[in-house]
Amino acid sequence: MALLIKYHRTVFSAALFFLSTVAAIVFAQPILFAIPFVWLIIPYIFNYCINQTANLFWILLLLLPLSTELNITPSLGIDFPDELLLMLLTGLSIVKLIHEPKLFPSILKKQTLFFILILIMVWTVISSFYSVQPILSIKFLLARIWYIIPFVVLPQLLVKSQTDCRKLALLLVLPMLAMVIQALIRFGFYGFAFDSIKKTMAPFFRNHVNYSAMLVCLLPIAFAIYYLTPKTNPQKKLILLGLAIGLIGLFYAYSRGAWLALVVGIAFVYILQKKLLKWLVGLMLVIIVVASSWLAIDYHYMRFAPDHDHTIFHTNFSEHIAATVAFKDVSNAERFHRWIAGARMFADRPITGFGANTFYSSYQSFTVDRFKTWVSNNPEHSTVHNYFLLTLLEQGLPGLLLFSGLYIGMLFKAQQLYHQLQNQFYQTMAICIGVVLAMMGLLIFMSDLIETDKIGSLFWLSLGLLFVLESKLSEEKSAIA
Repeated sequence: MALLIKYHRTVFSAALFFLSTVAAIVFAQPILFAIPFVWLIIPYIFNYCINQTANLFWILLLLLPLSTELNITPSLGIDFPDELLLMLLTGLSIVKLIHEPKLFPSILKKQTLFFILILIMVWTVISSFYSVQPILSIKFLLARIWYIIPFVVLPQLLVKSQTDCRKLALLLVLPMLAMVIQALIRFGFYGFAFDSIKKTMAPFFRNHVNYSAMLVCLLPIAFAIYYLTPKTNPQKKLILLGLAIGLIGLFYAYSRGAWLALVVGIAFVYILQKKLLKWLVGLMLVIIVVASSWLAIDYHYMRFAPDHDHTIFHTNFSEHIAATVAFKDVSNAERFHRWIAGARMFADRPITGFGANTFYSSYQSFTVDRFKTWVSNNPEHSTVHNYFLLTLLEQGLPGLLLFSGLYIGMLFKAQQLYHQLQNQFYQTMAICIGVVLAMMGLLIFMSDLIETDKIGSLFWLSLGLLFVLESKLSEEKSAIA
């Protein structure tokens, strides 16, 4: 059999060499002479990449805070270079798992959260058949795959020890610290003026919302590093200095949502420690149901219609905060405008939704003119500014229930692991992941950040690390038994 395969490869290589030579002469394109040599080199390149999967994964983490949006065409863009690495790692992982199925992490087969994740992917496929733009929904599905495999599956193979966990944390935190330092230096030249904040983000972040969201989600990791570093270690003071710089950077990000997320994160430590999560989730569900019902009954939502002429973007931050309190801030007014449109969209397609990645192309006909603001033409092509609502509109009620189940399940898993793990290092990891997820919950309630490379990567990585901690819990139980 081996000789037969070798024979066929030799025949194919000879034919390829002959045809490429003829094509190069006929079409007068010397570059076609290179095809046979590329064919010979590709297997070696591929084998090298397969063997370098771990290094590519660590490089990916390092580049997450440093990546930038790159527009290839007016309608096609990627996050460079991290999205290319995500696609490469996904392809390599699939090939490797097909070649060696036994490498698939057995811990995943036993996890309810992983089963929910599979159901989410299955429902995304089903809802794509009913999508108003199937091509956009398929693109969404592919992107979701190349986020899940590197961040959920690969950590089970690559993050095995405390050393690996420390390495992972440092590769996320140190590049972000560099981003904060350069942003503060650049911002200083503008006198830390609120209306200049966006200029200091480029090219690494689209705006101060994405920047502050990633920064606030990495602060608990930085604090965990500080907490786990012995007092006798001389680097502890440097870590504290880095934490201080991160907090200063967060303050000068001028992001109300990120500030509130930090408060939520601090409070969530107490909630996890006291096992109060079930009461918090129950309270939040009651508030959401009651508030939604009240707004819908007798058109109460009309009370929040903005004043078009007075709802503006303020260049002074104190005026910006005052406008927020008075419900005259344009960002919140426009958010309410799209939420109203979303409610009407849900009534039109409650089960299948409009299809993943289709909100922008579908929502304008569902808007209410009374709620329009001067930015309602939406030049940035942004979506509904609430990821839970976005999931409901694009993938219907089943999509929302599945994603909400996954998210809430992740919170409960973090709480369970914190209380069951005996090793202090892994306990700290569990509560750190829970805090990051809690802050993300607030952020994605006000924005659509899961589909961005910065926050989306951290979200799926959090799920992958919960599975890693689950395997550590199994090891502890086996050692006791």
